[in-house]
Amino acid sequence: MTGARAVLAALLVAATTAALAAAGGDTPLVDAARAGDGGAVRAMLARRVDVQQAHGDGSTALHWAVHRDDLPMVEALLRAGARVDAATDLGVTPLYLACTNRSAAVVSRLLEAGADPNLALPSGETALMNCARTGDPAAVRALLARGARVDAREAAHQQTALMWAAANGHSGVVTALLSAAADLRARSTVYSQVVTSEVTQRAGREELNYTVPRGGSTPLLFAARSGDVDSARLLLEAGADPNDALADGLPALTLAAYSGHAAVAAVLLDGGASPDAAAIGFTALHAAVLRSDLALVRALLARGANPNVAMTRGTPMRRTSQDFDLPAALVPSTPLLLAGKFLEPDIVSALRAGGADPRAVMRDGTTALMLAAGLGASATQDRRGVALIDGGRRASEDLVLRTVESLLEAGAAVNAANQAGETALHAAAGAGLDRVVSHLVRAGAAVNAKNGRGQSPLSLVAKRDDRRATADLLRSLGALE
Repeated sequence: MTGARAVLAALLVAATTAALAAAGGDTPLVDAARAGDGGAVRAMLARRVDVQQAHGDGSTALHWAVHRDDLPMVEALLRAGARVDAATDLGVTPLYLACTNRSAAVVSRLLEAGADPNLALPSGETALMNCARTGDPAAVRALLARGARVDAREAAHQQTALMWAAANGHSGVVTALLSAAADLRARSTVYSQVVTSEVTQRAGREELNYTVPRGGSTPLLFAARSGDVDSARLLLEAGADPNDALADGLPALTLAAYSGHAAVAAVLLDGGASPDAAAIGFTALHAAVLRSDLALVRALLARGANPNVAMTRGTPMRRTSQDFDLPAALVPSTPLLLAGKFLEPDIVSALRAGGADPRAVMRDGTTALMLAAGLGASATQDRRGVALIDGGRRASEDLVLRTVESLLEAGAAVNAANQAGETALHAAAGAGLDRVVSHLVRAGAAVNAKNGRGQSPLSLVAKRDDRRATADLLRSLGALE
């Protein structure tokens, strides 16, 4: 179940409870059940009060007894003839509420009393979906045994109970649904979404908006997104396609990596997922680097992932925030270029051991070494684009130095220059990273190389307030005449 659907379900339950609480009147039996007064309820039933009386919203004493998970009161009301399928104005039946409570005992009792397991809310949501969402396998089995339609779909996104179970981490429910032959290849609705930003909302720039396909999730894709290892394994064993992909081309493996679920990614790899699937524009290896997941990087490389695949598209985001993001500006990054930019020295080493090319460059010739040294880095954002005022963390010089060292050990060319003539030493000197400057110079970096603006690392040092300390450093290394 998607986050939005989970919120909607919670709101529905909250709205139902609020409506029940606000709908009092000349309904003493309902009021007593609402108050949890079992003695009063039994006394009124003994006097043969109308067991069908309801509040203005349609809620009955049975609704309240189920809501309170009071099985003895439920029994008394059913024996007195309470309508088991009475529905509120929102379409909520006692059976639906029992699923909300994860109460298999009440679910079973209502079914024994003749509750229809296939009654649905106006949205199409059934009791089975609700029980799958809340996660009681015994309640799900009871519903299935009474004829609940295992593949019923809700109206908004055509999602099924199996999807909701996998989305919410309920592997026991997944087992029950698969035993009832639930469709593990069912897909949610595919729809189009226009991607916009603050910039494209300005008059005359609407053409910068673009449309992407969304949806198309299978139960396995929901498990990959939610991190449900057991459900992913069960679905694969039942025949799910390990290379399932969303409508936009994002495969289950990359989805798991991108969502930070290395354990699910490992299960998918064991199940035969292709480590190099890239229809979305980047691979699981790119996503693992983005998430700083060294173990997953190693696992992917061990499975034959190509460390030199370049990004062809970024992730379509409305804005750069604390969400993980691979913006189009990073095209055509390889995993090693990302590891340099994101300052991941251990991942650099793992990628190099796996065959990554340290000579890979961006479109303008920028290398991983230049990116690590800070070329193009923002003064107001961290290396992943998160604003410092929004929780981004400024890179420490120690981490920059470790990454530079790792890249040099991997064979990065210390004097490579991009199309603007910038080198790694230009970046480090301009940023005042003296320890990085020292290491690069010791590695043979040219201190007099000029960029396209006629600046050398030495001239950049001369503009700094602490130029004496840095000039002394360069002189001590023999860099000055």
